[in-house]
This record gives sequence, C-alpha cells and structure tokens, in this order.
Amino acid sequence: MNLEELFNQYKEQSISGRYLTLDHIEPLLNKLNTNNQVSVIGQSVLGLPIYSYQIGTGSIRVYLWSQMHGNESTTTKALFDFINVLNSGSKFAEKMLNTFTFYSIPILNPDGAKLYTRENANKIDLNRDSQNLTQPESNVLRDVFESFKPHFCFNLHDQRTIFGAGETGKPATVSFLAPSYNEEREINENRLTAINLIAGINDELQKHIPGQVGRFDDSFNINCIGDTFQFLGVPTILFEAGHYAGDYDREITRKFIFFSLITAFKLISENDLVDNRINDYLNISQNKVVFYDFMYKNIKINYDGIEIITNFVAQYKEELIENKIHFNAYIVEAGELENYFGHYEYDAKGAIYSDDHGNFPKSNQKADFYLNKNTKFVNGLIKS
Repeated sequence: MNLEELFNQYKEQSISGRYLTLDHIEPLLNKLNTNNQVSVIGQSVLGLPIYSYQIGTGSIRVYLWSQMHGNESTTTKALFDFINVLNSGSKFAEKMLNTFTFYSIPILNPDGAKLYTRENANKIDLNRDSQNLTQPESNVLRDVFESFKPHFCFNLHDQRTIFGAGETGKPATVSFLAPSYNEEREINENRLTAINLIAGINDELQKHIPGQVGRFDDSFNINCIGDTFQFLGVPTILFEAGHYAGDYDREITRKFIFFSLITAFKLISENDLVDNRINDYLNISQNKVVFYDFMYKNIKINYDGIEIITNFVAQYKEELIENKIHFNAYIVEAGELENYFGHYEYDAKGAIYSDDHGNFPKSNQKADFYLNKNTKFVNGLIKS
C-alpha cells in the first residue's frame, strides 16, 4: 500500500489551514451523511451542536475524537481524509468496514474552535475535566464512551512548535503516548496494547520522517481523559500533531497523521501487533521543549553602554483576526540560550541590533527590527 498515493487521492480538499470550525465541516458532514451516519449527540456551552460520525459494521469498536482543544485542528483534517478512504468503495475500505465500527467526534469543542482557544466557552480545559465532568462537552465524550464501549480510544490533538524529538535538533512532527493508568506508571495488558500499536506506527513513520517522532510524557493525571480511559481498561493512544519545517498550516503534518491512522488500523485488522515492544516504545525520543520559531545568533547589542554579542529568540502567537489566523512574531528573550534551536535560524555575524524603540530586543515586543540599520526584519523574517 502506497500511503502517499492514498493520501493524495483521498485528501479532503474542502478543509485546510489551522482555523477549522463547524462552519467548515457541516457541509462536509451533510455530504457524508448518506445513510444516517451523522448524529447530533449534544450541545456546547454556547448551544452549538456536537456531531458524531459512525461507520462500519465490524466487531472491533474504535472511538476517535478531535478538537477537544478548539485550536488543535490538524487531526480533524486527517480524520476526514481517513473517512474519505472508508467511503471509497475500495477493497481496503471494505476490509476496514467489515473489521471495525468507527465512532468519531470531529469537533468536540465547537465553541473553542470558533474562538480559536484551547479551552471551551467557560474557559475550562476539557482535558482536565474527565473526573469532575463539569462541562457539557466532557459529559458528551464520557456518555459515548459508556454507551459505545470501545475496544480502542484515539485521543487526537495538536502540540506546539516548541517540542523537539529529544535534543536532536529535529522537531517532533508527530508524537504519541500510551497514557498511564496509575501513579506508578505500570504497564498492564491494555497499556501494553497501546504501546505495541504506537511502536508499529513508529516503524512506518520512520520511513517518512526519520528522527521526527516523539514520545509524550507519561506522568499520570486522572483528570486527563486519556489517563481516565486507560484506567477504565480501554487501550488509549494520544496523538499529537506537531511541526514540520515551514508547515505552519500543518498540511504536511496532516499527511503523517493520516499515515498513522491507516497504519494503526491495518496493524489491528491484520493482528500484526508484536507481543511486547516496550523497549521499542521507550526508544522513541521523548518530547523536549527545545525549539523556538525564530533564533537569531551572534547579535551585537549595546547593554548599559557595553557592546556584547548575544542571541535572542522569537515565537509566533496565533491570533484570530476577522476569522483568519495570523502568525505574529514576538520576541521572547535574549541570552546564551544553549541547547535550544530555532525553526528559523539567522546568524547575524556580529551585526548591530536596533528597532524603533531602542537598541535591545525586549520580551513581548513585535519581532520588527534592523541589523546594521540596513537589513530589516518584519514579523521575524527579512523583508525582501
């Protein structure tokens, strides 16, 4: 199976970019609702519908949900790409539908999606509400879990550009976690199933993005939904869509999430999960906070009348303006910044820093500045 060809053939062209709301997916759901696969299973805090999409008649029940955090849309795009495969009429699709019953919630947090926030409209992180269940969206997710009784749970998220795969200088383009089910982070049969599946997915991804797969921290937090579902006895996998060089719209990362979904279900359907791959799982580089969006090296600045050579970094803030995400770069800090990397790095070779406010890169200031008065940077990049 050529995953690249499969993705190019079934990529859902009607959705793209980072800002994905019900307005974008409702026409798509209407098109896909050929046999009552779509249902409204609840409402958000602000009264927006929460949709599910169920397909397949197989005995293995898989529960997938995306945009629990409203500003994490990459996995939603990949989910619809995968749904297109399931509706393709191919032999692979037929096998998937006969083997599995898929129950997906494309946007669990429609208010957060519209506002482009991590939290819901009550400013609650739904991924810290799995025990108290104070929010309507949390209750929808849990009610489906109780009634659908899944054999696998796929918890689909995005992660920030700050994460690298270990300290290798490579971004964590896709990261995974088999969440812990207790404080001791022990491995029981259910968690081992998730571990083995991640190891199998990693085997495939290493062919495409070698060294760019990360393993998320497995500290136990029962308030997190993945930890709760693992605790309740269902193999659960956290997916984190991360950064690929230059891909701030995450259209390339989307492809690798799609590859991961296809690979996971192929492995399960073929019963091709090795008994114990704990060591392979632990050999996946752990996510480390080692990246900034911009790093400027060997900058000359005047600090209290003394000229020094230093480095500074800047980071994008994703700001929703008139229903469009704008990536606005702000300076974070200056200093040696050892063991950190930039997705964009610029060696100033001793050029003198200045901006419209002074001669020192101040934190929270827009990344608009000059080097040697003649090289102008706007929003972090050299102005052509």
